[in-house]
Amino acid sequence: SNVVNIHYEKEELEGHRTLYVGVQMPLVRQSHRHHRPRSQKHRKRERAKGAAPEDQGSPSLWGDTPSQRVQFILSTEEDEQHVPHDLFTELDEICVKEREDAEWKETARWLKFEEDVEDGGERWSKPYVATLSLHSLFELRNCIIKGTVLLDMCANSTEEIADMILDQQNQSSEFDESMREKVREVLLKKHHHQNEKKRNNLLPIVRSFADVSKRQPDLHPLDKPGEGSCRALAPGEAKNGVNHDTSPMDLSKCCGLSFWGNCLKIACCVQAELHFMKKIPIGAEAANVLVGELDFLHQPIMAFARLTPAVLLSGMTEVPIPTRFLFILLGPEGKAHQYHEIGRSMATLMTDEVFHDVAYKAKNRADLVAGIDEFLDQVTVLPPGEWDPSIRIEPPKNLPSQKKRKTPGLLDDSASHRKPEKHSGPELERTGRLFGGLILDVKRKVPWFWSDFRDALSLQCLASFLFLYCACMSPVITFGGLLGEATDGHISAMESLLGASMTGVVYSLFAGQPLTILGSTGPVLVFEKILYKFCKDYALSYLSLRTCIGLWTAFLCVVLVATDASCLVCYITRFTEEAFAALICIIFIYEALEKLICLGETYPVHMHSKLDFLTIYYCKCEAPTHPSNETLRFWESNKINVSAIAWGNLTVTECRHLHGEFHGPACGHNGPYTPNVLFWSCILFFSTFVLSSSLKMFKTSRYFPTRVRSTISDFAVFLTIVVMVLIDFLIGIPSPKLHVPHMFKPTRDDRGWLISPIGPNPWWTVLAALIPALLCTILIFMDQQITAVIVNRKEHRLKKGCGYHLDLFMVAVMLGVCSVMGLPWFVAATVLSITHVNSLKLESGCSAPGEQPRFLGIREQRVTGLMIFVLMGCSVFLTTVLKFIPMPVLYGVFLYMGVSSLRGIQFFDRLKLFGMPAKHQPDFIYLRHVPLRKVHLFTLIQLTCLVLLWVIKVSRAAIVFPMMVLALVFVRKVMDFCFSKRELSWLDDLMPESKKKKLDDAKNEAKEEEVTLTMCLGLDLLLQIQSMTGKAPPSARTPSKSSL
Repeated sequence: SNVVNIHYEKEELEGHRTLYVGVQMPLVRQSHRHHRPRSQKHRKRERAKGAAPEDQGSPSLWGDTPSQRVQFILSTEEDEQHVPHDLFTELDEICVKEREDAEWKETARWLKFEEDVEDGGERWSKPYVATLSLHSLFELRNCIIKGTVLLDMCANSTEEIADMILDQQNQSSEFDESMREKVREVLLKKHHHQNEKKRNNLLPIVRSFADVSKRQPDLHPLDKPGEGSCRALAPGEAKNGVNHDTSPMDLSKCCGLSFWGNCLKIACCVQAELHFMKKIPIGAEAANVLVGELDFLHQPIMAFARLTPAVLLSGMTEVPIPTRFLFILLGPEGKAHQYHEIGRSMATLMTDEVFHDVAYKAKNRADLVAGIDEFLDQVTVLPPGEWDPSIRIEPPKNLPSQKKRKTPGLLDDSASHRKPEKHSGPELERTGRLFGGLILDVKRKVPWFWSDFRDALSLQCLASFLFLYCACMSPVITFGGLLGEATDGHISAMESLLGASMTGVVYSLFAGQPLTILGSTGPVLVFEKILYKFCKDYALSYLSLRTCIGLWTAFLCVVLVATDASCLVCYITRFTEEAFAALICIIFIYEALEKLICLGETYPVHMHSKLDFLTIYYCKCEAPTHPSNETLRFWESNKINVSAIAWGNLTVTECRHLHGEFHGPACGHNGPYTPNVLFWSCILFFSTFVLSSSLKMFKTSRYFPTRVRSTISDFAVFLTIVVMVLIDFLIGIPSPKLHVPHMFKPTRDDRGWLISPIGPNPWWTVLAALIPALLCTILIFMDQQITAVIVNRKEHRLKKGCGYHLDLFMVAVMLGVCSVMGLPWFVAATVLSITHVNSLKLESGCSAPGEQPRFLGIREQRVTGLMIFVLMGCSVFLTTVLKFIPMPVLYGVFLYMGVSSLRGIQFFDRLKLFGMPAKHQPDFIYLRHVPLRKVHLFTLIQLTCLVLLWVIKVSRAAIVFPMMVLALVFVRKVMDFCFSKRELSWLDDLMPESKKKKLDDAKNEAKEEEVTLTMCLGLDLLLQIQSMTGKAPPSARTPSKSSL
């Protein structure tokens, strides 16, 4: 082969700080058949000439470590031919013995983790973390040092690669021309892959037809003309690398069977390859590791080659991707296991993120050795007597980041404490202008507006919308019913549906964070009860006074937006938001169980009944023996003749309407015992919870393809509701159903859709309404912003930004509209919002075998919230369908939402530590850096605050609940005196500090950066001087044993 000297320009030398002279670059051979080997003297001269610059390697300082060398190599500028790609690595092995035909057989492959061909050869093993022997790694290092290393080799076929590698071998009496031809023949043997075995097992009959013509070549599916860049090779002709054409006569002799047989085989093979190709990232390249034992060899042959550019080699790789790297290890027989382990070590190194990049950017042998040494520095050795090497380690759920290995100056977390991150982003910085924050929010969200609709084109959004529609309907209707009872029907279910639909639609269209779901809250209901009782006692118009309070509240919220008051949200740390979120989740769970228990009063059960007396149990309606004054007035106003009524023939509803009484052994307190309903409701309740949880976790099961599992998981709650409704309909037990208003009109006939702020009330009530409006403003602000903080957590990886000011402004506008129309007020609902976010989580779709899907973020869009509230407004016209939904099923959905929202709340993880011995405690990161007693103290303070919030929430003082939530911020500020800044940075978010403290920190950081810059400039100057001399210290040539 021809040898050329590559001359680097001055800019390249300064960029790489390295001097290269006479690097051997093999070119394409002109002829492979008539090859004339060079003389041994000539080859030795060339090897000696190329060894000097290769040994010099990249310049480094005296005593530098492999890690520093690798970081220097990775810091060099990339060109088009040395940009790292994802790698698929394949290990092929061969065993050549006398009078035995052999071929390369695929034994293992790597994308992220190792997969082996099982001993039976019928299937791939489960992916697992490769465990390597330290001895094989050192042997591999010796192979790179002593073997042939060809970087940026230009070749177009396997034959050219084999010739170039063999040209580098020293010719001696043990490796003469005949030996060279034998090795070349081995390198060109056919590669047998696992997918071919599957194809042969599936189509034995087709193969028998296809093999009728012995002359017809067994075409590889990617070797067909026009379908790939590689040539078709017949099995018997692959040894010599010669491709013979098939005559038309050969095809005609098959009577078409060979053609169709090959087509079926091609389709089967392509289908198998396409299934695995989905796991390989786009643009990936291959690294082929070839190891084996040859009975005619006396000395091993070792070679590492990097092709530039990558070449698609016919039949070399299992999948049709170009080969970039080639590692060959052929040796004498008797050491097959040793060769296998060295090949595994090489393949595992190629999947290592750091060595993978080094292999792409390496300029010489020394760079590759440095990459291996750096890998050895990171290796953890397990004692042989304390674990079983045959155990396959399962791939971890989360892979650690390798940035600290690539970037100079990054220390391990255990060595130094992380730098505290800023709790708040730029959206919570005060602008100092009226509506400055609101304007910035609008500018931040406008560029994403159309993408908020495009990004919703997914089945996941449909599943989220159907699930949350059912989840939102019941609380809105229930809240309306409770409000109707508290206000004597002035505001009821119809008004609640209309208010929720209007507010939700406008908020979803124009809010800064459309992932937030609006709903009704408990403190609002308490406030409505107190206000109605006050108006009733003082003969005031409830709706008019409520309108004044609502308008004042809306005005105050707009004032908060104008003054950038939402910037105060930065004081709401994880301590406050977790206490609030935990309380709301517990309330959801408690109310779901409470509503189920309340069904026992509506549908009583005949306790301690005797089966033998079932024939004589009865419960009938009778006239009341001692009617109350209310009953007498009812009879008189409706002109009811009590004596003329056949009380015994009345139904339960008619008896209750006429104020009758139930008598008999089968009667309860409020009517006859109801058989089966309560127990059937319990079955529906818990079945809904269990089935929803199981289907949601179905994504991680082992059954069905990934797409099916993902779809079932996305539609988990909706499928559960459909299944439960069908079962309830088939069983036929009269369980309580969802009741939706069927007419679009106000609940009371004496009110309309527009309410006057004054009405019959005195004029001074307009001014007096300002006092309760202040309390409502705090309530709205805290509920809205705490939920917004939870939704906008950094863990959710939101990319489109948030808009605290814009969110509050839209809530204020709709609060004013709802007040004028006499509709309930709606703010951000914590549990519904968390559930909405969880239902839209994005995970990586194409993952390597064994690799867990990575969390990518949230599907941020406006369509799901919009469709939820649009359909909610149309529910009046869907009563024929909604009346079949059992209420216990919706209560089970509430329980599921409450329990699922608890996941990810650190408070409950810390709470469980109280009952765990130290040796059984999970390896939480904060336990490594904070004493356990301090963790328990932090948890106890948070638990005390949670209990106090619960007591206030369920007591008559519930109206001051928002004030108590606000008090959590001050409690957290006091904790700065009990915990150090470092401890709080692990257990919680750091609160904003004073302006003076910020200025001092900025000055200190500026000084540190100045010192670091000075050191870097000095190091850069030293490296440039060293590169000009062209001499490197001995440590750069060969890493010392101490570094290993």
